[in-house]
Amino acid sequence: MKTKMSLLASGAIWLAGFAFAGSAYAADEATQNAGIDVTADNFSCVNDMTRVRHFFVDNLLGDLEGTLAAANSPNGATYPPGSVVQLVPSEVMVKHRAGYNAATRDWEFFELNVSEAGTVIDKRGFVDVVNRFGGNCFACHIRAEPQWDLICEKGHGCEPIEFTREQIAGVQAADPRCK
Repeated sequence: MKTKMSLLASGAIWLAGFAFAGSAYAADEATQNAGIDVTADNFSCVNDMTRVRHFFVDNLLGDLEGTLAAANSPNGATYPPGSVVQLVPSEVMVKHRAGYNAATRDWEFFELNVSEAGTVIDKRGFVDVVNRFGGNCFACHIRAEPQWDLICEKGHGCEPIEFTREQIAGVQAADPRCK
């Protein structure tokens, strides 16, 4: 009887240790796949970001070099986690860690309200964010060919937008957060 109890106790300790180790693994995996903590404070004057052709980029995790490499790749590339891509002051995309949202290839879309006082996030999400003009962000960006990682530019497969580069540059220059 003592032997059976010892074996049962040893088994229980082993299982408890396995469950603890398993939960630690699950916690590590959850941390790895956790989204990046994005707040309105992450978004300021669009012109303070790094310009790439006609849009701006940054990286919330400090990997601006990786973001620039993806943005400047002539053949397309997957943007690193933390990448911020912004065409106009009121709309932005943020790349989360791999596995965060498979439908959007880990991009989160934001509709911002910008003023001299700063930034307010009006809408954020994945496949359901609609901008102030009635356009669904994901519905447009999903048309980009896979190698462009949902980034729309001429020749990437997305529908063209109805604004000229000059009009876009005017909106960028008029960002009220820039002082």
